[in-house]
Amino acid sequence: MHEILLVCLGLILSVSFLVVVANKLKIAYPIFLVIAGLACSFIPGIPNIHIDPNLVFLVILPPILYDAAQNTSWKALWKWRRIITVMALGYVLLTATAVAIVSHLLIPGFSLAQGFLLGAIISPPDAAAATSVLRFIKMPKGIVAILEGESLLNDASSLTIFRFALAAIISSNFAWYNAAGGFLMVTFSGIAIGLVLGLIFYAIYRWLPTNSNLDIAFSLVLPYIIYIIAEELHSSGVLAVVSGGLFISYRNHFVLTHSSRLKSNAVWPSLVFIINAVIFFLIGLQVTEIVAGLKDVSLANALKIALIITAVVIIIRLFAGLFSAWFTRFISQYITVAQSRPGWRNPLIVSWTGMRGVVSLASALSIPLLLNNQPFPHRNLILFITFVVIIVTLVGQGLTLPMIVRWLKPEPLSEDKTDDQQVLEIEIALLERAVEELGENYPLDLKNNPLLQNKLDLLKNKLKLYSESCYNEPQKKVVKKMITRFRSIVSAIIEQQRAELHQFRTKDKFDDDIIRQVENRLDLEEEGLQGELD
Repeated sequence: MHEILLVCLGLILSVSFLVVVANKLKIAYPIFLVIAGLACSFIPGIPNIHIDPNLVFLVILPPILYDAAQNTSWKALWKWRRIITVMALGYVLLTATAVAIVSHLLIPGFSLAQGFLLGAIISPPDAAAATSVLRFIKMPKGIVAILEGESLLNDASSLTIFRFALAAIISSNFAWYNAAGGFLMVTFSGIAIGLVLGLIFYAIYRWLPTNSNLDIAFSLVLPYIIYIIAEELHSSGVLAVVSGGLFISYRNHFVLTHSSRLKSNAVWPSLVFIINAVIFFLIGLQVTEIVAGLKDVSLANALKIALIITAVVIIIRLFAGLFSAWFTRFISQYITVAQSRPGWRNPLIVSWTGMRGVVSLASALSIPLLLNNQPFPHRNLILFITFVVIIVTLVGQGLTLPMIVRWLKPEPLSEDKTDDQQVLEIEIALLERAVEELGENYPLDLKNNPLLQNKLDLLKNKLKLYSESCYNEPQKKVVKKMITRFRSIVSAIIEQQRAELHQFRTKDKFDDDIIRQVENRLDLEEEGLQGELD
């Protein structure tokens, strides 16, 4: 037990330090961690750490999916629903089919069913990799929304294809037309299970006397419960977690207190970061074990096959992206689409953002060791191909994506307002509502309470500044400069207040819990400064 604990602590500390280095170098941490894991795997004395696929599917995947669903925009999902559906389902099916055909022709004795199994494994891009890479790149929000929506849903389609392809290999009485019906059943039942369980937890949040700590505890348990129940009912645990997470995220404004939301925003990002960081580092460490498993084929031949299939995966996604752009332009003559003229630059960027990750490796590792008491055919080769696809797409495409974006210069996908304009108009509306509420409903309090009068003066001054700068670019720059200076001064004042507060820790008549309450109030006040107009 002590050894396991020390290994876990060592992993967390190691990846945390490596992420600091990655941030310093401005490299997305999944890419840097995989490279670091690869490098560490060749150091003598480093133990082989095997990734258990059950650990990934049961422990790691549910919270990652739930967190992604919580941070996904319903509006963006609906607006880009057609292209997201095509990418999450169509691209996966197209990639799996292309890989199945190529691998069947390329590898002696490799059946089409095994090809579809391999295609399902390496077809879905990784959500964590895409999101972390995009943090360092300035791209239109529409492209980011499409990529995040795709990453949220494509795991479900690929894992479902994987399930049926594995059944085709194991069973001699398998029919593909039955698989199509089963695919639809698994999809719709997964969504239904997630919504039902999400509704149950919504009722718990809404009508039972919970507090912020209980709310966080429920949110940590919820994705696991949804996933396990869906899988036990032979449905899609991935789709269940996604649909349940989306439902809760849409309703949490009505059921969670401000304290619950603040704590959740602190707990969940840290939890998901640790999970993602550790698993990407472990991916790199797998290289020696995976290469050692190659016995029926030489390393050079296996590498050649893997690189050809990797090229097929990349080319198919590029082709599909450009074809989708052409088809969107064609079909826009007959139906209303979110963007009638996508051009070729944005689709090319979206197509290049196809990094594979942990779900692909976990799927490959979950292939059974034996089939009818014999070694599963080509299992080690499938695992090696998967590993090469992950490394090439994650490191190669991930590192070159910033250069591609700078070269192509993507354009906004719609005529939506800029982030600054949206924030400004919302702030003006909220300030107008606050000034109206104070003036109309609390006139007597305003006369007798100088604090409220000061609050009203502050609101009026902010409203005046924001309104004057709303459609005036020169004035907007002046206001931004004033707000920046305001933040700087208030932050300096709060820092001095903290120093003064610290003096009370040495005084016997002031309790630490009271001092922590005041410190928390100062922290929230400083955090609130970030909500000012950027």
